[in-house]
Amino acid sequence: MKLTKLGHACVRLEKNGRALVIDPGVLTPQDDALAGVEAVLVTHEHADHLDPDRLRAALAADPDLTVHTCPGAARRLAGLGERVHVVRDGETFTAAGFDVAVAGEHHQRTLPDALPVDNVGFLVDGEVFHPGDAWTVVDAPTVLPALQAPWATVADLVAYLRRAAPRRAFPVHDGLLNEQGLAIFDGVLAAEAQRLGADIRRLRPGQSVDL
Repeated sequence: MKLTKLGHACVRLEKNGRALVIDPGVLTPQDDALAGVEAVLVTHEHADHLDPDRLRAALAADPDLTVHTCPGAARRLAGLGERVHVVRDGETFTAAGFDVAVAGEHHQRTLPDALPVDNVGFLVDGEVFHPGDAWTVVDAPTVLPALQAPWATVADLVAYLRRAAPRRAFPVHDGLLNEQGLAIFDGVLAAEAQRLGADIRRLRPGQSVDL
């Protein structure tokens, strides 16, 4: 399986000439992010993960493209019928030749007086787990947690990596950071990689790894 980091929280997975994309939101600037994909997985409804206009245009251009997402995000794609598949914690499905397991139910709490929105994570082929905006822990060799977010701290990220104890971690969700901030987080990741004896690092947009 080939994993390519795109903008912010978006990644592309490819295997045997087929591809899917997870979380192509408004902070994913690549115009070709959805080129040639058979399925789009969306963890939740926030704009940095879900761009309804982009998805509607892609679905109109490709009658075979499907979307798999949580109930809250599906409501943002109303009118698309069976092209949008609602998935929930504990369910499994197949998309673009990948076996996908769903884990998690809610976004991390952002405000003390607001209920969190729906959020599901996707474990793809038992290999790579994208938790969306949550600290959901599953048994996966490769994890893609949030590097930085308004709802997260460095301590949260480090605690998650230590709980999950993956062989590889390529944190995403970095679209709000400038170069100085990215450099600080790179240092944190390098320290955790040494501590855990794992491949833990940030991929640059367009950078790929084989899993």
